[in-house]
Amino acid sequence: MIMASVLKLPATPITSFSCSSFHRARRSCGNECPDQCDAQAADEAPWRKPWDAYAAFYEAVLAPEITTLTWQRILDPHSPIIGRIAEDGGEVIGFSVSVLHEGTWAPNLVCYLEDLFVDPEFRGNGAGGLLIQDLLGLGNERKWSGLYWHTRAGNPARRLYDEFIEADDFVRYRIRI
Repeated sequence: MIMASVLKLPATPITSFSCSSFHRARRSCGNECPDQCDAQAADEAPWRKPWDAYAAFYEAVLAPEITTLTWQRILDPHSPIIGRIAEDGGEVIGFSVSVLHEGTWAPNLVCYLEDLFVDPEFRGNGAGGLLIQDLLGLGNERKWSGLYWHTRAGNPARRLYDEFIEADDFVRYRIRI
């Protein structure tokens, strides 16, 4: 559940990022950002609130050990999973979790944006777009071959996604094993 006490963003869009211990997106940024920020164990609690809201949005029930494992993978510098957080006024308002992998049609790593979520109270102010732009910036910096993601056909966020690129005509098939 989203807590009612979360501060709202100003009406002006978020226009920049800054890094701290867990790749935080903030309202303003100087040139103090390191190229890469490593997640710290202390960042887990603020991340879990929007993570739980994201699972609820997709009507998914995740076992606590899966959430713990995901967090451990985000922390692990050898894991292909990376996490980014959007923050306003010290409050985590959204995040992205992505998986880097090799591909058979590309010379460099490809980034799969697996999870993207912005608290409903903060949507429409640019945080979602900046989380995607952040990944595009990382991809350019680290020479990824591409970035892709899936979403439900009726997801209202498709208006945002269509600003980056049109959806292709591929259909996803998924078999649980």
